[in-house]
Amino acid sequence: MITIYDIAEKAGVSAMTVSRVINNTGRISEATRKRVRKVMDELHYIPNSMARSLVLQKSKILSLLITDITNPFYTTIARGAEDAAKRSGYRLLFGNSDEDYVKEKDYVDMILSTRVDGVLFAPTGDQSLEHLQQLQKHNIPVVVLDREVPGFDADVVLGDSKEGARNLVEHLIGLGHRRIALINGAHDVSTARLRHAGYREAHLLSGLTIDEALIVYLSYRDFHDESVLDALLQQPMPPTAIFAANNMLAVGVIGALRQRGMQVPRDISVVCFDDFGHAETVNPFLTVAAQPAYQFGSLGMQLLIERIEGEAILENRKLILPSELLIRASTQALNGSLP
Repeated sequence: MITIYDIAEKAGVSAMTVSRVINNTGRISEATRKRVRKVMDELHYIPNSMARSLVLQKSKILSLLITDITNPFYTTIARGAEDAAKRSGYRLLFGNSDEDYVKEKDYVDMILSTRVDGVLFAPTGDQSLEHLQQLQKHNIPVVVLDREVPGFDADVVLGDSKEGARNLVEHLIGLGHRRIALINGAHDVSTARLRHAGYREAHLLSGLTIDEALIVYLSYRDFHDESVLDALLQQPMPPTAIFAANNMLAVGVIGALRQRGMQVPRDISVVCFDDFGHAETVNPFLTVAAQPAYQFGSLGMQLLIERIEGEAILENRKLILPSELLIRASTQALNGSLP
């Protein structure tokens, strides 16, 4: 195994000089730095990251913990985070909680046992407060992503869930729909509460009465309980449109509708929050409130690295990224005419 002493001997410098080049510390001439790095390349030397972390008190490793790796929204977030980390010389460890509080705890325990410099954290819900406080207690910098957790103050990158939901529902109302169902995420997730608020606001601004029987809370993870769809469709006045609070719910809803012989949008219109990595895989193309997922990851990582590298930032920062209404083929005017 090649050591810094081998590098030092071939480059004609001391082992301390090689160490300073590797760790980018001390005053060394550019010529000496280039000579040492050239020898490192020739000998295919890979620095011992653990040894470097002990010297620098930094591992140059960050953690990204997301809630559903199968969701294209989070997959794109991961790409943005990884690219931003790499640009700043960091490596990234991924974790996927599957919207599961217990699994999230396991990842937090792993993070605490690993020498990571910081965590970009998408919480499973409000109960994640305990996990976030545990990281904070161990002085690990945290940036919260996508969902706020009441009682935890930190830098956070969010989407405008309320506005995006209102835009989707207003689009349906503009097409003449008055019976609009909301199939939402769990009560204890901030984005679900905000999307519910946007749904209600669109109705109230349009002077429409809200039928609570059309609002269902499930889980963002998947559409696993089709009985809720049957309960909606079997009402005396069933919905003519469905707002699925995220893309995974929308896919499940459309599949269940097809199993029941219903076509979208001929029989019922469907909209959802969050776009798909490859919209052409969904037929028909869904009308969505698309969030800039890549920017979520990239900006969140930028905030985290700024904290780690000692930027003089006194107050916590909150970035709220707007969504974009993309009208596609999953909606149509009720009865073929506009109101």
